[in-house]
Amino acid sequence: MGSKLKNIGLVGLGLIAGIAGSMQFDAMAQRNANSPLPIEELRTLADVFGLIKTDYVEPVEDKKLLTEAISGMVSSLDPHSAFLDKKAFKELREGTQGKFVGLGIEVGMEDGYVKVISPIEDSPAYKAGLKAGDLITRLDSTPVKGMTLDEAVKRMRGEPNTKITLTVARKEEDKPLLITIMRQEIKVQSVKGKVIEPGFGWIRVSQFQEPTVEDLAKKINQLYQQDPSMKGLVLDLRNDPGGVLPGAIGVSAAFLPKDVAVVSTNGQLPDSKATYYARREFYGTRAGTDPLARLPEGVKKVKMVVLVNSGSASASEIVAGALQDYKRAAIMGTQTFGKGSVQTIRQLSADTAVKLTTARYYTPNGRAIQAKGIVPDLLVDEYADGDGMNGMRLREADLQKHLSNDKDKEADKGAAVVDELEEAKRLSALEKKRKPLEFGSKEDFQLAQALNHLKGLPVQTSKTAKLDSKKD
Repeated sequence: MGSKLKNIGLVGLGLIAGIAGSMQFDAMAQRNANSPLPIEELRTLADVFGLIKTDYVEPVEDKKLLTEAISGMVSSLDPHSAFLDKKAFKELREGTQGKFVGLGIEVGMEDGYVKVISPIEDSPAYKAGLKAGDLITRLDSTPVKGMTLDEAVKRMRGEPNTKITLTVARKEEDKPLLITIMRQEIKVQSVKGKVIEPGFGWIRVSQFQEPTVEDLAKKINQLYQQDPSMKGLVLDLRNDPGGVLPGAIGVSAAFLPKDVAVVSTNGQLPDSKATYYARREFYGTRAGTDPLARLPEGVKKVKMVVLVNSGSASASEIVAGALQDYKRAAIMGTQTFGKGSVQTIRQLSADTAVKLTTARYYTPNGRAIQAKGIVPDLLVDEYADGDGMNGMRLREADLQKHLSNDKDKEADKGAAVVDELEEAKRLSALEKKRKPLEFGSKEDFQLAQALNHLKGLPVQTSKTAKLDSKKD
């Protein structure tokens, strides 16, 4: 028990600074004493270091060379492993509390450019009009090509009330867009909800943070106080990039029977082989307290729909996968991102650490989510006339050097099949006319279909994609 609890940490935080990553904190770097050092390769590294020091056109500091060498070594492994310098490590720790200074976007890399996965609701980036799928090619006057994701993120971060101009390439635009955004402290309200109509509630989790489980419990109680005769509940995880692992376990536990397995992990190290259950010790944030202890009895049995899309990653996929495996809820929307690997934070000093991929995680039925994601029970487009660009968005399987799915060798091919070229042509004109979708609004088509399902009415399923026949 102790080793499992020690490693409970972040799942998919992404810091709003990168693709959502599954992370765990561990201050002790573990070493394999049985592995001999590669002397010849280290000698080559030393020779290159010496050549740069003596022959490069201008002097280079030792610290810069060594830091960049470490950063390149770690980042070459997969899209989610990274060396965290003082600033990045500080931002990582602050991000778990749901606040940071920046633009408010989840991003990844594609063809050497920064690709927007999704803007955070009500953030400066969201208000400035950035869209999922946008490629950022310049930060102020500096080209992005050649930067690592961490380097680009550092440039987008900064002091509050300072501006940055992004050069953005958008598929449906002939010319690059110049978008100037004021950096602000981003405070992500992770849980919100409302009674949509008598008997039916909607709860949205936009990111899994330290307070999420307590906030979820408060919101559920508020909804049941407003309408004690709740007949159906929609849990909205669309564009949720992930967050802390206890948050994912606690959100799942709110709706599942006590003590059932929620998620398991498996890697090389003994402490990476673990199972996490719907128990207070796995999600409680304060000793001796259980934020879920006073939930209404009906919440364990109320009919549910979970809404997901390609922006739902990591911790979101843990929740959706658990509720799907136990047939507790119908999963509706589009195939999720497919972020199913665990990153452990190995602290190197008081101010630096390495974020290293150490395991894959699995649903209660043993499904590996990595590079595949969660395939919805009901595939529903974002809009009534088609899926917008949701079916075209970047997913884990599209990332270079992504970790493979060890249970499904076909995972990279995806579970949703879309005629991308024809769909892109048809939808580009539609996207120009559309405003950013406000989740939970009257215009929210997927939410309307979720309500139809809860009421036993027909659901308008996807016009643009079909489910893979191999759904595990």
